Amino acid sequence: MSVLLWLLVSVPLGTGAVLGLAGRSANRPAPLLGVAAALATLGLAVAAAVTRPEASAPLFTGMRAGLAVDGLSAVMVITVAAVTLAVLLFSTGEFGRDENRGRFSGLMLLFAGAMLVTVTATTLPLLLMAWEAMGATSWALIGYWWREPKRVQAADTAFLTTRTADLGLYLAAGAALAGGIGSLRLDALPHAASPWLHVVTAGVVAAALGKSAQLPLSFWLSRAMQGPSPVSALLHSATMVAAGAYLLLRLHPLLAATTWAGPLVAWTGALTALAMGIAAIAQSDLKQLLAASTSAQIGFMVLAAGSGGVAGGLTQLVAHAATKSALFLAAGAWLTALGTKQLPGLRGAARRYPLIGASFAVGGLTLAGLPPLSLWAAKDEVLAAARAENTGLYAVGLAAAAVSAVYSVKALWYATRPRPTDAEAGYDTERHGTRRIPRAAPLPLWTLTAAAAVLGVLALPGPASWLKQLIGAPAEPSPTVWELALSAGVALAAATGAWRYSARPAPVPRAVAGWVKGWFGLERAAHLLVVGPVLALARALAVFDDRVVDGAVRQTARAGLATARLARRMDDGGIDAAVGAVARGASHLGRWARRPQTGQLHQYYAQAAVGFCALILIVLLVR
Repeated sequence: MSVLLWLLVSVPLGTGAVLGLAGRSANRPAPLLGVAAALATLGLAVAAAVTRPEASAPLFTGMRAGLAVDGLSAVMVITVAAVTLAVLLFSTGEFGRDENRGRFSGLMLLFAGAMLVTVTATTLPLLLMAWEAMGATSWALIGYWWREPKRVQAADTAFLTTRTADLGLYLAAGAALAGGIGSLRLDALPHAASPWLHVVTAGVVAAALGKSAQLPLSFWLSRAMQGPSPVSALLHSATMVAAGAYLLLRLHPLLAATTWAGPLVAWTGALTALAMGIAAIAQSDLKQLLAASTSAQIGFMVLAAGSGGVAGGLTQLVAHAATKSALFLAAGAWLTALGTKQLPGLRGAARRYPLIGASFAVGGLTLAGLPPLSLWAAKDEVLAAARAENTGLYAVGLAAAAVSAVYSVKALWYATRPRPTDAEAGYDTERHGTRRIPRAAPLPLWTLTAAAAVLGVLALPGPASWLKQLIGAPAEPSPTVWELALSAGVALAAATGAWRYSARPAPVPRAVAGWVKGWFGLERAAHLLVVGPVLALARALAVFDDRVVDGAVRQTARAGLATARLARRMDDGGIDAAVGAVARGASHLGRWARRPQTGQLHQYYAQAAVGFCALILIVLLVR
């Protein structure tokens, strides 16, 4: 059965690599090939979830690259594959013919393949490799329109911020080796020797919170909205942002092995859910509202991981994936048609395009946590675990749930207003709209919307018990009737108030509103503390390379050329001249030596006589 698991990760990775390398030459078949690969991946994911295969291969001495599908990852592989298929199907009508669709489809499949490796990895080295591949492809996807500097800057900001947090995984790997975990198996990490156990836990928590856009690193998700809408729908619903929360759910035993990690993670998730929900309320850009709400909703998953509610966190993850991907795709469809994603410019959009509008309405009500839709029940599973852990966590989580209803209803209020007479004045603020919805949009959009509405059954008593048995956590708390009623009442009251007062927003000082709308100034702080210094260091290293390293290489080359010219002069004017002089002297001597050789006998006798006379004189003089 290991072949099935290798195929599960190889099909998207292999197809993505081929399409990415083919580039524009694959533009025509790329959408079809991408959808076909995603469909095959979904079939393999379902088969893997049923058969639970395991695979392993040698990697380093004493370490193996391990993959496995268990109860937790079985749910995730199906979720990732299904959302990837829906997004790729939607994107077939998203781009024009001049776009590099081969590169886009290839990057999307590579990203999905890396995410599948992430959720099935059983050893830390393989997890690190997939984590890195996921980060690299996300950078390329966010900056897909690379000819626009602001999009490249957004991709750089998102990449550098998450990369800073990702260093925690390297720290965790080193500490695990020092703590006696030579195999680096994930299930062995809680058994690391102290104090290395605390270092391992800190590294994992830092990497997971950064990847999941939790405080204080939430702002990178705002910048990531510069990517195409299908990228937002995939990266920021079921994959990249959810990867950190999934890792915390997977490694809950590691959090429980220390006394501080669980409460830290839980409070970070709860405060992020509340603070980012408030930031979402302040947004006037639909994608920014959805981005802030993503950070807030992921906060509930992180809260569940810290509180020990693994089943509740998984239910929240799956329901949020379907809901948020549908909402991002609807926002993308309106952006394509109307050329804007500003909420005032989207007044009446739901009425002008009723199919998209109905889907957006269902998704918005689900995001608001209204009964009987999925996120209502999922949040109560999370809040039940939080209440069992700490009453304060439950109170903050309940307040964050109320805030969720407010920002969701705010978006719905704008989209469902009667279309104003001057509606065209608010269009085409970001691109030239086509005034039509892509033909491929309704099917994946409504499929995701239906899933978002009904996935709450996982929180009903029967399915919830089955899910807890599936992931091996049968003793997790479940919400009581009064908790369900209380959260429903809070959500309904918050939604009603938001609808009533959306037309008359409360006056807020401009400075405060701008501060909240700017995600509490977190991006500016991160630019000062992380992104700015890293880019400045990169520029300084580039200057050092140009002026010192490269300069030294060039000066060495120039010195070599000068030495060669000097050696040539010495060879031409000295050695070669001396050799020439010797040769000429020998030639002259040869000519002088040939003169006595006349061939006449009397001259030879005369020469001999002269020679004997000279010899006698020498003998007489020497004596």
